[in-house]
Amino acid sequence: MKYVVIGGIAGGPSFATRLSRIDKDAEIIILEKDIAISVASCAIPYYLGNIIDDRNTLIERTPEVLKAKNNIDVRLNNEVTAIDSNNQQLSVTDHSSGEEYTERYDKLILATGASPTFPPIPGIEDADDAFVLRSLSQADQIKSFIDEKSPKQVTIVGAGTIGIELAESFITRGIDVSIVEQSDQIAAPYDSEITDILKDHLKDKGVKLYLNQTVASIEDNGHTINYADGTVHQTDMVFLGTGVKPNSEIAAATGVKTTADGHIPVNNQFETNVNNIYAIGDVIETTSLIDGQPIPSLLSSAANRQGHLLADILNGEPLEYNGFIGTGASKLFDLTASFVGYTELMLKAKGVSNYKTVFITPFDHAYFYPGADRVNFKLLYEDKTGKILGGEAIGTQGVDKRISQLSVAITGNLSVFDLPALEIPYSPPYSSTRDVLNIAGYVAMHSLTDGVETIKESDIPDDIKSNAVFLDIKEAGKPTMGNIQPTLNIPLNELRDRINELPREQPVYITFRKGIGPYNASRILASEGIKAVIIEE
Repeated sequence: MKYVVIGGIAGGPSFATRLSRIDKDAEIIILEKDIAISVASCAIPYYLGNIIDDRNTLIERTPEVLKAKNNIDVRLNNEVTAIDSNNQQLSVTDHSSGEEYTERYDKLILATGASPTFPPIPGIEDADDAFVLRSLSQADQIKSFIDEKSPKQVTIVGAGTIGIELAESFITRGIDVSIVEQSDQIAAPYDSEITDILKDHLKDKGVKLYLNQTVASIEDNGHTINYADGTVHQTDMVFLGTGVKPNSEIAAATGVKTTADGHIPVNNQFETNVNNIYAIGDVIETTSLIDGQPIPSLLSSAANRQGHLLADILNGEPLEYNGFIGTGASKLFDLTASFVGYTELMLKAKGVSNYKTVFITPFDHAYFYPGADRVNFKLLYEDKTGKILGGEAIGTQGVDKRISQLSVAITGNLSVFDLPALEIPYSPPYSSTRDVLNIAGYVAMHSLTDGVETIKESDIPDDIKSNAVFLDIKEAGKPTMGNIQPTLNIPLNELRDRINELPREQPVYITFRKGIGPYNASRILASEGIKAVIIEE
């Protein structure tokens, strides 16, 4: 049986090496159009910042190693230009020699990944000093430019996590960094509870943020940026971190079904709609393990697992892919941000409304042990049932650990009612007796069982807004949050003593505030017979 893999970064090599170990008779070919395979793409920003100084460590396997150890034929700089699915044949161009040839297959695996998108900015295509980053060859271009030209300023267009990770690398090398974003959202898909903390941190690190700013055009080889509001910005270098698109054009041309945004839908055995063609990794649309809905699969860790599983499936094992959750972590200067599943931003985009949230800020380990810091943790769960929909966190320590634990809980189909019972290792340097997930579970569980009523600001009728009591429980000196002007401010630690200042004949609306405070306030009011309604952002 002859297996041909298109794409050699993550899922492709994982499939090929696994299959070679379990099927000694398999003929396996990997066709990769770039200059290397098995590249640790997520490590490239650290290589550009000289944090990782050995380029070779970014390449986990070489063609020579795969040939010697696994009998896999790896062909670099070989680009597939067409797929003839009727005759099960590929048209290939070897860019090293210029040769064009055909290659037959019995089974074809599409592991073509995704590519950076170029926004429709006039002048961007002609700007030699504007860069994108997805491959090792692109990393080499950026590294050579910095080493040879010594730019003093770089402008990053797009405030996603890749741009922020690169911002740290650029600043490490003494380059001033500006990040331009056409919305007020940074580090999507994180929610504002997380990104508000990150914004302040970036400013403290010297990053200049220009939000709600649209690039109208780029001139002077990428050195002049014209904004839509008429202002002009001079820079030495431009980096485009404006998103990625799946590499599915060649597959679509042969009849492989694709979605409106270019992903390839697959079933739970990674089959496409075309016989003997399979797909894994960033290029596919699979189903969400959380709600069973279609979802892209956009993480190299997922691609590696999918490749391994597909090899077992094609070897005859009765296995299926359970679905994609989506989890990731990013080092953003001195902070770590991590997420799993859906964020509130994603739920709103899907039109989901029957969910609740908890935001807590406990210590990452016992407060009395030196170095304790806050974990800012948000949990999202289904109303009524407590089904866990996702979570996100930011902090200096232990952030990825808590999100990893939550990912396991989601995989095991636990609900928020199960989180308080999780036995999480305790020792003062590492955790508290009630760890982050335990606390989040308690708060979420009580919000569902204690009759705590919540309402979104937009759902409050205008006639109620004009006469209602809006209670702000902020401490002195802290800013007001949310968009509703409070009618009364009583700090939480004074609420019991000043309870008589509140009316008992009408509900009291507790204005938006991050953390567990609004819940605690609602329980104090309930104990006094006062109906409390918590306003969610």
